[in-house]
Amino acid sequence: MDKLFRDVEGECIAPQGSVVCIGAFDGLHRGHQALVGHVRARARALGLKAVALSFEPLPREYFSPADPPARLLLPRARFEGLCRLGMDAVGLLRFNAAMAAMSPETFVEKVLVERLAAREVWVGPGFRFGNRRAGDLATLQALGEVHGFKATEVAVVADGGERVSASAVRAQLAAGDLDAAARALGRRYAIAGTVVRGKQLGRRLGYPTANIRLAGKRAPLGGIFAVWVHGIGPVPRAGVASLGTRPTVQGVEPLLEAHVFDFDGDLYGSRIEVEFVAKLRDEEKFDDLPSLVRQMDEDSRQARRALRHDKETSGVSA
Repeated sequence: MDKLFRDVEGECIAPQGSVVCIGAFDGLHRGHQALVGHVRARARALGLKAVALSFEPLPREYFSPADPPARLLLPRARFEGLCRLGMDAVGLLRFNAAMAAMSPETFVEKVLVERLAAREVWVGPGFRFGNRRAGDLATLQALGEVHGFKATEVAVVADGGERVSASAVRAQLAAGDLDAAARALGRRYAIAGTVVRGKQLGRRLGYPTANIRLAGKRAPLGGIFAVWVHGIGPVPRAGVASLGTRPTVQGVEPLLEAHVFDFDGDLYGSRIEVEFVAKLRDEEKFDDLPSLVRQMDEDSRQARRALRHDKETSGVSA
């Protein structure tokens, strides 16, 4: 991860200068893609380094630790996604008490000027920054005149007349509207992570699962889903997944559990991505394990049916 930097202090990332975009980039939806793509194009045209600048944890998570907002992308997936979009460097600055107290002026001087040697800074609509969100685009532009960079806002990206935003995607996923979320994201919603060892109850019930922990983040959706699982082989594998706390077995920690159909290999330690195709039902608490298994059998039949239809209509190679 040599493209990643976490700290305000340190040597200059781009001694020759950079073109910077700033945002939460949670979800990397079509609005984010437009912003990042524009910065990549400007950087290439000017012969400068393209930099995406964000925070980890996100400010909303830092200020609401007891009830954090749902998270669309886990930290590593957000970093990897920004790299795939062509960023030469990605800053996920540690959002802590010192960062929260930093004035707009200090943020510009320490980060944009000293750390990144910014020549252009691009932001999305409604951008705010600095202590108590005191800074806005006008602040950034005024400071840019002092420090030698230009600051500009990119145009809104809309879907059906509505602005594409992470909050809208969260609402769509929470409502089970996977198609609307996919339009806003430019792809189906997916969660990527490293497979961890669980209690192996699924294997004892005849449904071994690949488990992904959510790193303390709150998922934007929950329930039982038909999924494509990527990262096992050259093509996605069909499966059924549960995302929730597993109330029948007194689960507490939210967990993504994906059962890959017709697969019996060892995935522990592997990095996979679970793509959500269709929601089958909400999570339920069953009276006993036999009742749970009967429902899992039905979930599997429904998931296979949904994925066959998806393969026929979308041309998925699986």
